[in-house]
Amino acid sequence: MVNGMKNILVLCTGNSCRSQMAEGFLQKYVGDKARVYSAGIEVHGVNPIAIKVMQESKVDISKHTSNNVEEYKNIEFDYIITVCDNAQENCPVYYSSAMKFHHSFPDPARASGDEEQILSEFRNVRDLIDVFFYNFVMERF
Repeated sequence: MVNGMKNILVLCTGNSCRSQMAEGFLQKYVGDKARVYSAGIEVHGVNPIAIKVMQESKVDISKHTSNNVEEYKNIEFDYIITVCDNAQENCPVYYSSAMKFHHSFPDPARASGDEEQILSEFRNVRDLIDVFFYNFVMERF
């Protein structure tokens, strides 16, 4: 931790939807009190539907990149939050000093149906993530 600045990492499987949305909301809510990172065990690219539904919430994640957790192994994290069971089960052990949190959100990328049904699932997951991370920040910052 440098100058009181905390580092937060959000982990998911592919760093394409849930962790990207979480990173966006965390950045919105913590402002300059923390540096926020998101990563995946794999890298799938940022999902364009996630970008779209986040824009509806006035959060721009269009410039985010999809990152592998290995890229951050030299950063000292204060908080690590896994947002899917796969990431929790496969979280690298080198983040041992960080406080760990887990909340599994449904994977909107698995939604099926027509465009409106898929958008609806993404919006539902976005709203769940928004509430969880708003509360996370209000309790800790």
